[in-house]
Amino acid sequence: MFINLIKKLKSSRGNSLAEFAVTTAMMATLATTAAPKFGAVGSGAKEKKTMNNIDKLLSVANNYYNQAVSEEGKGRFPGQSKYDAPVGGVSLADGQDTDEALEAYVEDILANINAYTSDNSDFVYCFSPAVDDEDALQGDWMSFAGDQHQVQVGFDVDGANDFKKNMGNNGIKSPFQDGAYIYLVIPGSGSGSSSKAPAIVIADVENPAELHKTLVP
Repeated sequence: MFINLIKKLKSSRGNSLAEFAVTTAMMATLATTAAPKFGAVGSGAKEKKTMNNIDKLLSVANNYYNQAVSEEGKGRFPGQSKYDAPVGGVSLADGQDTDEALEAYVEDILANINAYTSDNSDFVYCFSPAVDDEDALQGDWMSFAGDQHQVQVGFDVDGANDFKKNMGNNGIKSPFQDGAYIYLVIPGSGSGSSSKAPAIVIADVENPAELHKTLVP
């Protein structure tokens, strides 16, 4: 359509200023209506990429868990000192098991954490052990606005080092400008034959409510 309009302008002689103004307005309208569609495509591609990255992180966490099972007899996730220790800010209430805690957290709390500006304080970074960590700053593995750390995400030294070690001493950058990968571990529960494995939640801080996945081995 743009090409036809340009050809018409070139082939017409003596076009009035009014005709030129109408044509210009039409082109501006077309450009304006097309812009949101292109924006939606870009956002969808970023969402797909970040969910693929979260799958990679879940795979790393699962492999780490299985290795702990083989070497220690019980599985645990990056950052856990043992299977019933939390990583981040979610612990078990009295008498609560892991499955119940995970369901309650996802439905009642995580569902409302829908932006990087929300309260993300239950989470820790996947790849940064501290706000001034040089590798994390250079890799853009945290959520910053300029030189200002802009989210309430915490830090777990052992967890970040575990993830980086199992990613070839590297991390993954979120495709979103304000995004970064964060996680928490809900402790395992029970003991003996009634014990339940811990649960891990990995998210992109851009919108944890929508951009997250869980794993219970």
